[in-house]
Amino acid sequence: MLVAFSTPRNRTIAFVFLTICCVFATGAGFVGISDNPPGIFLVFGAAAAFILAFVHPWRTSKQYRRLLYASLIGFVIFAVLHNGLHAIGNDVSDGLLKSLLQGLNVTSFLIAVLICPPALLVGAVGAIVFFIHNRRKIKQGVDEILCNPEQQ
Repeated sequence: MLVAFSTPRNRTIAFVFLTICCVFATGAGFVGISDNPPGIFLVFGAAAAFILAFVHPWRTSKQYRRLLYASLIGFVIFAVLHNGLHAIGNDVSDGLLKSLLQGLNVTSFLIAVLICPPALLVGAVGAIVFFIHNRRKIKQGVDEILCNPEQQ
């Protein structure tokens, strides 16, 4: 995660993605996300830009596959957590515990619905792109070795 801020170039790209995230989130706030497809797309774009701000330096398919698996597992965990907290929160009488459970319920719902799907998409696209990219690099390296054996 800190690799995104390790070099001036990476910092610049990270801040560009974070700016895009802020612009999209502000636009979604103005448009509204309640049963409004443009607002929902803006929120998903903001979440994807936020994720890309931290993962853009990655250069292997394995790293993006880990993101893909983590977001898939995270979606399931936070969806189950949301349902469990909702059920427990309905049984608890009024008070501080009920407010805490409702807050955790909403947080787990938002993570499951607004963060995990864009992370899944970024992970899937990144895994495919870098699998193809790194495969071409390996093939070019093998071709150079086979075409120029005297350099060995």
